[in-house]
Amino acid sequence: MYPLVRELAAKDAPLRVPVAVTCRVLNIARQPYYRWLKCPVTDTELSEAYRANALFDAHKDDPEFGYRFLVDEAKEAGEPMAERTAWRICSELGWWSSHGKKRGSNGKKPGPPVHDDLCTMTDKHGVTRHEFKAEGPNELWLSDITEHWTGEGKLYVCAIKDAYSNRIVGYSIDSRMKSSLAVAALNNAAARRRIEGGDVAGCVVHTDRGSQFRSRKFVHAINRHSMVGSMGRVGAAGDNAAMESFFALLQKNVLNRRTWASREELRIAIVTWIERTYHRRRRQAALGRLTPVEYELIMKPAATQAA
Repeated sequence: MYPLVRELAAKDAPLRVPVAVTCRVLNIARQPYYRWLKCPVTDTELSEAYRANALFDAHKDDPEFGYRFLVDEAKEAGEPMAERTAWRICSELGWWSSHGKKRGSNGKKPGPPVHDDLCTMTDKHGVTRHEFKAEGPNELWLSDITEHWTGEGKLYVCAIKDAYSNRIVGYSIDSRMKSSLAVAALNNAAARRRIEGGDVAGCVVHTDRGSQFRSRKFVHAINRHSMVGSMGRVGAAGDNAAMESFFALLQKNVLNRRTWASREELRIAIVTWIERTYHRRRRQAALGRLTPVEYELIMKPAATQAA
């Protein structure tokens, strides 16, 4: 209300109203108003606002983070603070981790999609289903995230698969599941394809509605590479079937083979299996009993001749 009092009492106001009259009508005291007028925003309030803004940006990008993780993100953004301060700000403003507090009778609700679903088709019987097929490389990429326990805690893997050859064109491995995990995987995939002479512009990137894929950072990364986002429905098993087949192999051949003492040990095992075994040794029936790398090498000349 204080800015309103100041605006009405301004010399250039169309209808200048004395401060005493406005304060009497609004039922507020004049002395606090004059104190505010000398210093409308205190240094403490300004610092609090910057901290709240940093926490809000981090929370919007990664809704799963509790206040302890948000403190780390705010510090990286240039707004360091104590954990207790972050807890107070988040509590007062109602910013809760999507895993940490139930809202309503059924707990957390899935977030809204930020892209349309571009991988659905309707057959002649009117049945809608997903179609994950591509006529060439870099037309359709699929992505998802999996996790596994180690002696040091969880390790998260975000992988991106080209639907044309089933090749894992990019991946990222980290100890924390945040939006940068998905962004790093996408950047890795785009860089690899460009080094190989491919063009990723116009490629459709299909994901589920996980918060990492709905984050502003991931959406900006898609736009930066001139790609097109696609997002499936909540609770639809077919949405992740194409990626789940790869993660099932990873689970069977690496993750569940033994107990992993450290994250670094598991990370090396995952990278080795993807690059040496999955890409170059494991033949797939869908690819004519070729490996993903062989399929791309053989089909690329054929595609060039056809063009």
